[in-house]
Amino acid sequence: MTASSIQSAPASVALASDAKEKMQEIRNYTMNFGPQHPAAHGVLRLILEMDGEIVQRADPHVGLLHRGTEKLAESKPFNQSIGYMDRLDYVSMMCNEHAYVGAIENLMGITPPDRALYIRTMFDEITRILNHLMWIGSNALDLGAMAVFLYAFREREELMDAYEAVSGARMHATYYRPGGVARDLPDTMPKYHESPWRKGSKLKSFNKAREGSLLDFLEDFTQTFPGRVDEYETLLTDNRIWKQRTVDIGIVSPELAYQWGMTGVMLRGSGVAWDLRKKQPYAKYAEVDFDVPVGTNGDCYDRYLVRVAEMRQANRIIAQCVKWLKANPGPVFVDNFKVAPPRREEMKDDMEALIHHFKLFSEGYSVPAGATYCAVEAPKGEFGVYMVSDGANKPFRVKLRAPGFAHLSSMDAVVRGHMLADVVAMIGTYDLVFGEVDR
Repeated sequence: MTASSIQSAPASVALASDAKEKMQEIRNYTMNFGPQHPAAHGVLRLILEMDGEIVQRADPHVGLLHRGTEKLAESKPFNQSIGYMDRLDYVSMMCNEHAYVGAIENLMGITPPDRALYIRTMFDEITRILNHLMWIGSNALDLGAMAVFLYAFREREELMDAYEAVSGARMHATYYRPGGVARDLPDTMPKYHESPWRKGSKLKSFNKAREGSLLDFLEDFTQTFPGRVDEYETLLTDNRIWKQRTVDIGIVSPELAYQWGMTGVMLRGSGVAWDLRKKQPYAKYAEVDFDVPVGTNGDCYDRYLVRVAEMRQANRIIAQCVKWLKANPGPVFVDNFKVAPPRREEMKDDMEALIHHFKLFSEGYSVPAGATYCAVEAPKGEFGVYMVSDGANKPFRVKLRAPGFAHLSSMDAVVRGHMLADVVAMIGTYDLVFGEVDR
């Protein structure tokens, strides 16, 4: 060995040491996940502290969509805030309405007619299917499966037509009212018109289920939907790549679920059979027969299986409601002039009825002083409305209990130690919609 090589050895060791330190610095870094990322499901900003591909810490930042819904509801007559509820979790629209109008009914001591309660039960389950179809499509898309998204939206369009048939709106229905629902179910369904894609025999096949009433249309849907769910399961349930991305990922133990206040599928996926429709029945859930699916491992795959099973159970409930509603016509609004608008025929001949109409829709009605909490088993978990009235025509205080907010707060505890790609799977399985998280 020459003298020159001996002298250069310490310098090369120092260079190698510097390179190792720099590599270590590169491995440990902080990154933003969202809010622009499509898998952030809205406007989630997730700050991740990474060790290479491994998550060391996850810090969710919310507030980028803050709308002030609770304060807006406190500034308007009671009925004028029903539409705000649709815009919270905007894929669980009527379930949100149900909790809000239920709180008003609690304070006023109003019980809607049986037909209205069956309609609410039916549309809550239609909403559950709508939500889970959006979830299964978007979550599969997040993890690299394209076809499921297209399949799910095929059925989703059918149910959105049912929303439109009763309310005139495909998303923000504002169909529930304190005392019942806005109007009875229609006797006709909108039909597809001829187009380059639908004409002749194809047009007839598309309109075949639309020849009768909304209830006939839904009866046909409940008969075909289980086969559609089988198609989703054929694509995903035993798919090797799907299972690699979801099995043993994001395990939530029952203890962890309790600690973070989880509800809905996040709790039932961990093996806890808690469902407000069974434990604290509302509307007509005590009158219909259905099962509560639960998981065993509490991982992303279990939560997928639970949601698929819930779609089948929701379909079962809808079929029972359709059967009852076909056999039992009747009023869909309580006979209480404080909250019920007069009929148009009355307004033509009765000036007092006309004045009542204008006062009801401009000033609203006063609600007895008191406080109440009304919760429903929304598709994402327990959605609750805490309402305080001071006897005025608008609520003194409205506080919304959104399931997604509680679930998101557990992000760090669940994803720590997982890889970056698993964070995408976990956000998807939370089924977040930031309209309700930020409110």
